[in-house]
Amino acid sequence: MAFEKVTGQKLHHPVLGISTDSREVQNGDLYIALVGERVDGHKFLDSVEESNASCALVSDVNHQLDLQQVAVQNPQETIGKIANAWRKQFDIPVIGVTGSNGKTSTKDLLVHVLESSYSVHATQGNFNTTIGLPLTLLRLDDEHTISIIEMGASSPGEIGDLCKISEPTHGLITNIAPAHLEGFGSIDTIAHEKGSLFRALENGISFVNQADERVVGIDVLGEKVTFGLTPDCDFPADIHQEDDGSLTLTLDSHEIPTGSQNLSFIKNSIAVTAMAVTLGVEWEKVIERIQSFSPPPGRCQVKQFDDITVIDDTYNANLISSLAALDYLKAFAGNGRRIFVFGDMFELGATSHEQHRKVGNKCTELGLDIVFTLGDNTLHTDSVINSGITHQHFETHHAIIDSLKNIIHPGDKILFKGSRGMTMEKVIHGVFKI
Repeated sequence: MAFEKVTGQKLHHPVLGISTDSREVQNGDLYIALVGERVDGHKFLDSVEESNASCALVSDVNHQLDLQQVAVQNPQETIGKIANAWRKQFDIPVIGVTGSNGKTSTKDLLVHVLESSYSVHATQGNFNTTIGLPLTLLRLDDEHTISIIEMGASSPGEIGDLCKISEPTHGLITNIAPAHLEGFGSIDTIAHEKGSLFRALENGISFVNQADERVVGIDVLGEKVTFGLTPDCDFPADIHQEDDGSLTLTLDSHEIPTGSQNLSFIKNSIAVTAMAVTLGVEWEKVIERIQSFSPPPGRCQVKQFDDITVIDDTYNANLISSLAALDYLKAFAGNGRRIFVFGDMFELGATSHEQHRKVGNKCTELGLDIVFTLGDNTLHTDSVINSGITHQHFETHHAIIDSLKNIIHPGDKILFKGSRGMTMEKVIHGVFKI
């Protein structure tokens, strides 16, 4: 067993699950006692025992408990080694997905498409870090025929560490953009960090987005499959807008009417199709699955409230995804005002003010009708918006909710966007009573 191989100790009882949160420990779980900046997981070992955990992986044993405790130097590093030993038991494709934005939405679409032909194991939620990824891998079992691992990073070296744990056979970098600059400092550092995935695929396949010059600039050591909007790609694509505003994708001579007006979804579809077809999925199945995909909550979900169209893109935000969402709003068919409700973008470091101003300039360029902003950083968005656009800055959710209730009317198209910590979905709930 992987646990015994890495720790040198046998488990007294079978492990039925794994948890790093003492409040979520279930009967038979392995509890990993992590030491963070604010919380030391060892302080909760007594409650872990009361929850009937099978065992705890610790760096400091509490001898007053009957709970089996396996002492290691670093529980977080050890669970990574255990996950790697477990992963080595499976001779299946393991796909690593990283990028500055679009990781989760691309991964979700890839899961949906590959489920037509594979038994898919994949990252759930935001389990894409050096803590979450090992827990994801340990859920692999004999039923699975393919694994999709999302890889996130907030500081240099993390993607390389995740590759060492998961040993991917295939890899996709969605794009490279100035996200998480607080942890990386520069776009070049981000490009080097994301490039760790391709460098780990000397014996694998790297899927290269030819539309992103920084991705193209990364050395590929193994096999390379390219996709993009130019004819020299392995999977050349073209995008056509129909009369109703929806987008049709022509990819390697196959036409895919998507029914979607979301350009980001179309770009994800190009990458996912290149991967799925390379992995042996039939074109007919790929097309059917792209057409039947529904985005999860908060990721460019389109909702109707009477005659008002709401675009719920509240899951998260950075510059690239915000600009893309604005293009999406502008492209919506039909009359009616285009309204943008925008909350702060986080983790942008010293360039935060500049990036928020770029969003404001985009609003002016597109000629939106109304822009409401919320937070501290979006003051800089509001400050550059053309006076011909109705715009106002707010400091509280309550204030922006009250103002929206007073100004919206049938036919409006309203985009809600902001970083996760801004909880912009509260505004939607407050205005539309959901």
